Amino acid sequence: MDSLKLLPLLHLHPRAPSSLSPQAYSNSPTFLSLLRGKTRTFKLRSLPSNLQGGAAASPDGPFAFEDELSRQKDDRALVLARETDDFGYLVGFRLLPDSGLEELMRVSQAGDTAKVDSISSGDEVMKLEIEGIDGEGAETRVLQNIVFVTAEAAPYSKTGGLADVCGSLPKALAARGHRVMVVTPRYIHGTSEDDKFAAAVDLDRPTKLFCFEGVQEVGFYHEFREGVDWVFVDHPSFHRPGNPYGDKFGTFGDNQFRFTLLCHAACEAPLVLPLGGFTYGENCLFLVNDWHASLVPVLLAAKYRPHGVYKDARSILVIHNIAHQGVEPAITYSNLGLPSEWYGAMGWVFPTWARTHALDTGEAVNFLKGAIVTADRIVTVSKGYSWEITTSEGGCGLHELLSSRKSILNGITNGIDVTEWDPSCDKHIACNYSADDLSGKVECKISLQEELGLPVRPDCPLIGFIGRLDYQKGIDLIRWAMPELMEADVQFVMLGSGNPIYEDWMRAMESAYKDKFRGWVGFNVPISHKITAGCDILLMPSAFEPCGLNQLYAMRYGTIPVVHETGGLRDTVHNFNPYTEDSNAESTGWTFSPLTKESMLAALRYAIQTYNEHKGSWEGLMKRGMTKDYTWVNAATQYEEVINWAFTDPPYC
Repeated sequence: MDSLKLLPLLHLHPRAPSSLSPQAYSNSPTFLSLLRGKTRTFKLRSLPSNLQGGAAASPDGPFAFEDELSRQKDDRALVLARETDDFGYLVGFRLLPDSGLEELMRVSQAGDTAKVDSISSGDEVMKLEIEGIDGEGAETRVLQNIVFVTAEAAPYSKTGGLADVCGSLPKALAARGHRVMVVTPRYIHGTSEDDKFAAAVDLDRPTKLFCFEGVQEVGFYHEFREGVDWVFVDHPSFHRPGNPYGDKFGTFGDNQFRFTLLCHAACEAPLVLPLGGFTYGENCLFLVNDWHASLVPVLLAAKYRPHGVYKDARSILVIHNIAHQGVEPAITYSNLGLPSEWYGAMGWVFPTWARTHALDTGEAVNFLKGAIVTADRIVTVSKGYSWEITTSEGGCGLHELLSSRKSILNGITNGIDVTEWDPSCDKHIACNYSADDLSGKVECKISLQEELGLPVRPDCPLIGFIGRLDYQKGIDLIRWAMPELMEADVQFVMLGSGNPIYEDWMRAMESAYKDKFRGWVGFNVPISHKITAGCDILLMPSAFEPCGLNQLYAMRYGTIPVVHETGGLRDTVHNFNPYTEDSNAESTGWTFSPLTKESMLAALRYAIQTYNEHKGSWEGLMKRGMTKDYTWVNAATQYEEVINWAFTDPPYC
């Protein structure tokens, strides 16, 4: 190994070229001028040696050089240790502190190769921090232009967890120095909800898009808030009552048109919108969410890159719920604004059993499938779900395709917005509390019982459920178990809306068990906070749950989750076993499997018994859950890693 002594040489700009060979270092005037411009002191000289048994390099060889821009001594010197093999060929470099140079040379000359390895790979090297210009601290991370594309983003539009993710993750990434844009529709309902867009300014940049066999014109509105550029695509198809996907009469029939517009507009926005005086440009990372944004990676590959646009851009698909894929008849492919030869990326054939009649060929276009085969990376909202979607049970027909791309498939657990969900400062609850002072939680319980008209019983276990009233959330399981559960000394509270059959059932249960059951049909943000804080147990018997946020909220509020062992619930809730002390250091609740009434009731009985008879264990569960780190800062760090991986390889398509 030959050692090259660099004083502040390695105090380089983070974007300085890293692939130059030693010959290039010695011969490149560009590199030397870079050093002159970016460093205060520079001294580089060869230190030939014969480390690790390698052949000695000649002082006059191609790696021997000296250039001096300043003779000023600098004690912060670093050593670039060059590794050579037994034949003297270069195989790599290592960074060493200058203080260890004498020791390195001494043990090298003594032939102690084990000691050389120890010095050259020590912890001090791994903790090296590269400083910025003029000695100021600078990040070594590569900062990106990130474009989120989503059908909904809180607080502007929301139907579920997708909005929470796309409302919080962009802010977390922006706080870490990235330039972040969120592209989402400007939904106008003709109600007071429209006030959410009041601060957005019309950019006066009408843009023409070619799709659906014609030219469509969209506008853009913009609001800069909390470090993020919120860009709203404006078109008459987004101006109607209901939620982003439908109304009381069902799903909108033109959703393919509406979200095709969104995808085309999202691809144009970084090129045409001068946000803050500068466009984002072509070198972007598109983070597309679910099927509504899944046309973006296909457009990048089929429409833009063949013409030299977005050739350095990357795309990451985030799957929040694979059950929704954006499937439409095959004849609609011509509406998407894609070349005919790209039909294979979007084409989909239903299995025979799923076809409507004997003459049905099953041919369709599948938006989510198009993104899976063209995106550079794929992320799901939990590690457990990233495995489940590669199985026939959880992949909803796309499992084989996802298995073929398993090498670029990752799971990252969603975070929670701790500015909104924090019992120590929550304005919606009766009394604030924390892991250090739990006294306020019983006050929240009493307040909830009073507000809902339940008997005020602080010592009675109060079980809660918050969620959509549909099959996925396990409502049938709750219905079947309720008569048996009501025989125990408990109270039960439900908040949700959805299937009218389940809504009517909730009303019937409230009449049948007036002192034990309360059902709130609909969704109310303050009430959801009060239930999360006031209940002792949160029940989540979901048939499948890509991530789940309610169990994370519950743990932060000291409410113990009882969940079906699936998806993100399996990842985030660790089962409590009173007979295994070691495992309880991480336990935060109870999980059950299989998905049956009997296993759910068994888990609830364990929880109720622990609450009634083992207060110390119960308090330990509460505090462990409240101190878990499920913040967006943690999730954003993992997303950064996946983004870096996406740029490591050339574009996939």
